[in-house]
Amino acid sequence: MKAVAYRKPLSIDREDSLIDVELPEPVAQGRDLLVRVEAISVNPVDTKVRQRMDPEGADKVLGWDVAGTVVATGAEVTLFRKGDTVFYAGAIDRPGANSELHVVDERIVGRKPSTLGFAEAAAMPLTSLTAWELLFDRLGVAPGTQGKAGTLLIVGAAGGVGSMAVQFARRLTGLTVIGTASRAETRDWVTQLGAHHVVDHSKPLGDEVRAVAPEGVDYVMSLTHTEKHYAALVDLLKPQGKLGLIDDPAEPLDITALKRKSISLHWESMFTRSLFRTEDMIRQHKILNEVADLVDAGVLRSTMRENFGKIDAANLRRAHALLESSGAIGKVVLEGF
Repeated sequence: MKAVAYRKPLSIDREDSLIDVELPEPVAQGRDLLVRVEAISVNPVDTKVRQRMDPEGADKVLGWDVAGTVVATGAEVTLFRKGDTVFYAGAIDRPGANSELHVVDERIVGRKPSTLGFAEAAAMPLTSLTAWELLFDRLGVAPGTQGKAGTLLIVGAAGGVGSMAVQFARRLTGLTVIGTASRAETRDWVTQLGAHHVVDHSKPLGDEVRAVAPEGVDYVMSLTHTEKHYAALVDLLKPQGKLGLIDDPAEPLDITALKRKSISLHWESMFTRSLFRTEDMIRQHKILNEVADLVDAGVLRSTMRENFGKIDAANLRRAHALLESSGAIGKVVLEGF
């Protein structure tokens, strides 16, 4: 089967940083589905793994966002059957999905929204799971809360996870949503997604946020450059507030700064459930199905912004380069081989 892989960590401007390869077709066993990959999207995790993990000459396939069609099932599969269309993010400890065929545990797979094409659907799984788990599972926000639900600050609201977090918070909770964005086009994007306020994180963040929330905020989802904004975030959080992170801070964070206000710190990794085969691993199946229902009901929208064309090494190098430039808005997708 056709696939795109890398064999050693290289700068993305090198033609051999990602290469087209031919690999054996995988086989579905146990609770695995064999999926024909119709479309994929690219996430920062793809670039981080490519830069940091040395496969020592082996073909390492990336890709953790898929929309496709089930072509075979393992003997223990009960949730799907051949012909079903699905979307999912996959598992970090298994081969990625930048390939014509891919195997994935059914417990982390959802039905593809019927109102979306494959490309639009592929933009959603990883970011939806990350945003949903961080907001509802880690920070403990209750879906459906109305009235004085509090204020949420989303740092990096125009990115993939931020784009879904804004929608979840605005459409599914009573929170006042403040997103951060630094360019005119990203501010417009975050506003269109439903943020009540958009502030500029390239300026002093404390001043920007207090101009719209003088008393501070109850929750923070810090999605990027946490180390840069950490002091301001601690200052902005109200006593007993909650701080949630997904990024890898470039500098150690002084957690003792959280003690005086009894601020709680929450990490989110979407891969935790599949990596450790947790008892609640099937929750990701349920989350993705709920997201699909909300999309089909018109509550949520796909965050696809650009379609780079067919799935091959040249187009994936373009996508990686865009993400590494920190200039991406929403999600970049590729479709077909």
